[in-house]
Amino acid sequence: MGTAREDRRLAERVEELLADDVPLPIVAAGEPVLRRAAEPFDGQLEPALLTRFVAALRRTMHAAPGVGLAAPQVGVGLRIAVIEDPAPVPEEVRLARGRVPQPFRVLVNPSYEGAGPARAAFYEGCLSVPGWQAVVARHAEVRLTAWDEAGRAVEEVFAGWPARIVQHETDHLDGTLYLDRAEPRSLASNQAMAERWAQPTPERAAAELGFELP
Repeated sequence: MGTAREDRRLAERVEELLADDVPLPIVAAGEPVLRRAAEPFDGQLEPALLTRFVAALRRTMHAAPGVGLAAPQVGVGLRIAVIEDPAPVPEEVRLARGRVPQPFRVLVNPSYEGAGPARAAFYEGCLSVPGWQAVVARHAEVRLTAWDEAGRAVEEVFAGWPARIVQHETDHLDGTLYLDRAEPRSLASNQAMAERWAQPTPERAAAELGFELP
C-alpha cells in the first residue's frame, strides 16, 4: 500500500474519472500504466467510491463492448478487474472454445495458476490494443484466487473461455498484454479476421500463416 498522500491522490483520480458518469476512456498500448504491476488493493478507495468505480468499470466494459476490463485499462493502477460474458455465440463456437456464459464478477487482487497441463490456443483481442487480434496459447484450466468487492475470499477453477478471460484480465494487473504471449505470425487485423480467420479454431490460420499450435 502506498503512503496516505499517494492513496488520497489515487482516490481523487478515481473521483475525477467518475465525475461525468459516462463510460470511462480506455487507455491504449503505449501508456505506462499498462506496463506496470498494479498496486494491491488495500482500502485505497473507501467502500462507496469502490462501488461506484466497479459500476463504472462494468458500464465501460459493456459499452466497449468487451468481456473483461482491468483497472489499469482506465488509467488506475489497482489490482481490480471485472468480467462478464453473455456468450452470444453459435453452438459450434461454444463447443470448440468452451465459451459459456459468465455472470458479472469483480476480481480484487486476483492471481491464477494452471490447473493441469492442457493448453488451448485461440485468437483473442484486447480493448487496449484496438483493431488487432492474435493467437495466444493459455492454460485450458486455471485455479483463481481473489477477493470480491465485499472482501469475501474467492477460490474457483475456471475452464475453457472463462479461463482465458481470467488469465487475460489478471495479466493486465501484472503489466502484461496479450501480445506478450501471442504467436507473432498469427497477428491479424480485425478486417482480416472477419474476411479470413473467423473459424471456431485457428487451425486454418496456423497452416496458412505458418505458426504452430500446442
